[in-house]
Amino acid sequence: MTRALLAAGVVLAAAAAQDRPVLVELFTSEGCSSCPPADALLEQFDRTQPVRGTDIIVLSEHVDYWNRIGWVDPFSSPAFSARQEEYARRFGTEGPYTPQMVVDGSEQFVGSDRRAAEAAIRARAAKPRASVRISAGDGSAIVEVDPLPGGAARKAGVYVAWAAEEASSDVARGENKGRRLHHVAVAREIKQVGSVDSRRGFRGNFRLDAGTRLVAFVQEGGLGPVWGAAVARSASHPQQQVQSGQ
Repeated sequence: MTRALLAAGVVLAAAAAQDRPVLVELFTSEGCSSCPPADALLEQFDRTQPVRGTDIIVLSEHVDYWNRIGWVDPFSSPAFSARQEEYARRFGTEGPYTPQMVVDGSEQFVGSDRRAAEAAIRARAAKPRASVRISAGDGSAIVEVDPLPGGAARKAGVYVAWAAEEASSDVARGENKGRRLHHVAVAREIKQVGSVDSRRGFRGNFRLDAGTRLVAFVQEGGLGPVWGAAVARSASHPQQQVQSGQ
């Protein structure tokens, strides 16, 4: 085999080995007794990356509608409840519920269902992806998104989410009274910062505070399918540059 062919083989092998990013959102609450197993599953996905060939990018979004039943979840936000309500309208469910997992804005199911989650992650990894890149350092991150791939929506929103790396609570009241609960990638804010289409990409600079991760993703309007995602962690973590493949 010639050197040129050997070099080409190395390039092809590298391209084939590149993990494909899939966004996994978990709508959860510390006031819900069914949520801790889903929280644990999300953490397993984040820590162990069990689905071969994928980069599972997770977000834990704590809703606030359980707060009136004995325990106020310190990580909850009405903004995440509103995001889940929009998903409920899109998926045609009877209404928001916990724990609910949404994979790439395309499939939803009970958040502790590992089999359904892994099947959905595999299915979405096979879809065309928009390339999303994050370069991080010195308390800031640059997000770059290429134009949408062929067959994608004509226009999609670019979102960034700021999330705490991890958080814990000693729950004093409610359905989880007496339990110490642990979470990863606890969303603080999700914000649309721009848009892309088949001809126009996006570039923006954002803060990246210590102890947090920044998740960037591309999603069709009306909380439709997610076309690409990437994550970067603050300087306290060794992974400073993350790129998702097409």
